Amino acid sequence: MDVDLMVRVLARRAALARHDRWSPAQLATHQAAWLADLRRHAYARSPFYVRHHAGLQDAPLAALPAVTKAQMMVDFDLLVTDRHLNLEQIEAHLAQLTDLGGDPGVPFRGRWWTAATAGTTGRRGVFVWDRHEWATVLASYSRATMWAGVRVGLGHPVPMAVVSSRVPTHQSAVVGASLRSRTVPTLRLDARAPLAQTVEALNTFAPQVLVGYPSALRPLADEQLAGRLRIAPQAVMSASEVLTDHAARDMARAWGSSPFDVYAATETAGISSPCHLGTRHIYEDLVLVEPVDATGAAVPVGTAGARLLVTVLFSRTMPLIRYELSDRVTLSAHSCACGSPFRVLERVEGREQEVPTVTTARGAVSLHPNVFHAVLDDLNVAGWQVVQETHDRLRLLLVPGAAPVDLLAAQRRVAAAVTEAGAGSVSVEVEAVTEIPRTALGKTLLTRRLAP
Repeated sequence: MDVDLMVRVLARRAALARHDRWSPAQLATHQAAWLADLRRHAYARSPFYVRHHAGLQDAPLAALPAVTKAQMMVDFDLLVTDRHLNLEQIEAHLAQLTDLGGDPGVPFRGRWWTAATAGTTGRRGVFVWDRHEWATVLASYSRATMWAGVRVGLGHPVPMAVVSSRVPTHQSAVVGASLRSRTVPTLRLDARAPLAQTVEALNTFAPQVLVGYPSALRPLADEQLAGRLRIAPQAVMSASEVLTDHAARDMARAWGSSPFDVYAATETAGISSPCHLGTRHIYEDLVLVEPVDATGAAVPVGTAGARLLVTVLFSRTMPLIRYELSDRVTLSAHSCACGSPFRVLERVEGREQEVPTVTTARGAVSLHPNVFHAVLDDLNVAGWQVVQETHDRLRLLLVPGAAPVDLLAAQRRVAAAVTEAGAGSVSVEVEAVTEIPRTALGKTLLTRRLAP
């Protein structure tokens, strides 16, 4: 990490720590001021927003049209606020990182940090941040460790191991490379690597903080319980996939405390994480969140939205105002005894695309992953995935745990759950596999579609 960036990150971390002690009124004042400045900047420098918000420059946030990833990518050169930036050049930079294995921590032209999404939920997205914004991105991720009680400082190095993606264009790789320093010695491991290889690397490195996809952490918890993995992390951070209660219990058994479930996105950086009481709070000094239904209308508190609109208060190079994420999120009406001014995030259910829709005689039926969680989390399986092969046929992939799995019994239980959900005419097949296929970024999807 370069010295200037480190100084900026430490300054932003200190500022965020002060925000944790704000009153609700102080938070509201901050949000209003930063939102107003964000909109002024966008209207002065982004031709896209001048057009997209035409006639609405003085309208409240909720009256503004949403921005989709497809719109953003089509009008990328008009959306960014620095005319020295264009999509063609950034894509060439990202391609060079991928093809030549460059250092993702080195900024584009020495000025901008870049990352891209994999496009598993549709079109790929490309994102860019200047030095000040990137320091805020890094500080937002470090907030999760601060809330977890991990002390990090110039005189207190904290070794961190990250088991996620080694793809150099993925934000986790850029973050890991940017944080790499004497203060945060960082080991980046590929979630797709053989388990024994990952275990050996972790035993040698002995991380104080372990970060990873839940699908990568749960097998490591099994290895810890079996005695092959021998680490004692102060905190375990789960990110980028839905953390199930069953997986969280396994990790707590392995490492003596519950994992901290961090909710983040490439577009926003950190969105929420648990406080010391285990309650997830939204980083409302950095991002505004609006769960909405399929029509774009706000949903009541306590109701899961069909998608999430986010406004990134610190984005200036690439303003994101009511940007659409496909995540299904529920906000809570309850506050937390920790005294935080930030609202509570009750539940993250995953992406809208992860809900298979099957066809029955009575019409279309959506099968939320919770239908399968209710059955499979109590079985002796190390992992599972539902593959929608056609509009009326599902294939369930199971990775057996320590003991054999009765596939016929599993098929009957899943079929009964699908029937109870209103899709009794759908065919369900069960297959035992050695591992669940991972995406290019090393993630495992709970559901996968082979056909429209």
